[in-house]
Amino acid sequence: MPIYEINNKRPVIGTGTWVAPSAEIIGDVEIGRDSYIGFGAVIRADFGRIEIGSGTLIEENVVIHSGSIVKIGGKVIIGHMAMIHDAIINDRALVGMKSMICDGASIGEWAIVAEQSLVKNNQAIPPAKIFAGSPAREIGELTERHRSKLITGQQAYADMIGQYFKTFKRID
Repeated sequence: MPIYEINNKRPVIGTGTWVAPSAEIIGDVEIGRDSYIGFGAVIRADFGRIEIGSGTLIEENVVIHSGSIVKIGGKVIIGHMAMIHDAIINDRALVGMKSMICDGASIGEWAIVAEQSLVKNNQAIPPAKIFAGSPAREIGELTERHRSKLITGQQAYADMIGQYFKTFKRID
């Protein structure tokens, strides 16, 4: 797994976190335990700092960059090809595939940002709300069904992390 130091800043990766061999983690990055960093993900903290909590899922081809600070809480799901820049994403939130979360934005706990949404600079998504579109606007509230699906998805990845540690191997 490509992990890089820059300006004397070196990533710190928690125990039990699985990082795909094609992911790149650069600079002042701290990732909690039992997280998943997918194939092709780029987590680049050469200007600022990136903090990612425990049990968080960064799926394939996600780009996270910090000019100052990115904070992603615990048990967050960041969907395939999403882009995060200088934003705060609180615990248990979901950012859908191909969404863009821009500078100064904040995503509340248990909030859902639907796929291909644009959360604009300094936009705040309240906890337990569902936002969609470009720009993202509120379309509903989190229900118990949504909460259950998020927990189930999180558990599926937790189980998969174990499989990757035990059985993933390169074959040529």
